[in-house]
Amino acid sequence: MSKLLMTLSLISILAVSGCGYTTSSLLPSKLKTIYVENFKNSINVTAEQSDLRMYRGYRPGMEVEITKAVIDRFMFDGNLKAAPEEKADLLLKSELIDYKRDSLRYDANDNVEEYRIKLIVNMELIEASSGTVLWKENGFAGETTYRVSGSGARNENTAIKDAVSDLARRIVERTIEAW
Repeated sequence: MSKLLMTLSLISILAVSGCGYTTSSLLPSKLKTIYVENFKNSINVTAEQSDLRMYRGYRPGMEVEITKAVIDRFMFDGNLKAAPEEKADLLLKSELIDYKRDSLRYDANDNVEEYRIKLIVNMELIEASSGTVLWKENGFAGETTYRVSGSGARNENTAIKDAVSDLARRIVERTIEAW
């Protein structure tokens, strides 16, 4: 009988505690709209090179792609609606600070087989009515890896789209879930 009692107690504790995961927004209910300011491209292409960073990456127009992807992701998510700046409850201000393409894997002849693309941004979320900064993130990143040969090979442009999509997803999750 005591085994049964212990089992039932354990099940009830687990049922009550749960894991706490939810797909709904953790933002206050009064916050319903967001304005995503155009990303600013602040990649410093004139920075000094080092052994760790031989080449600076720069792709014109990438900030436009990221802005569009973030707005599209908010629309897809549905917890916050995109709105003009003067009507928005929240303002998302961001800047693209780096684009990295790093070699990950080489073949026997030292040819690169796999790369990692990483897009790094600084951003802040502001409550429009009060001007209060709700959170600020520096060095926030979205990334992807891609192979240049063999099965599953992709080109760099496709990989960049995947990295932009990953960044947009992470930004929306950071905003909505506030973890």
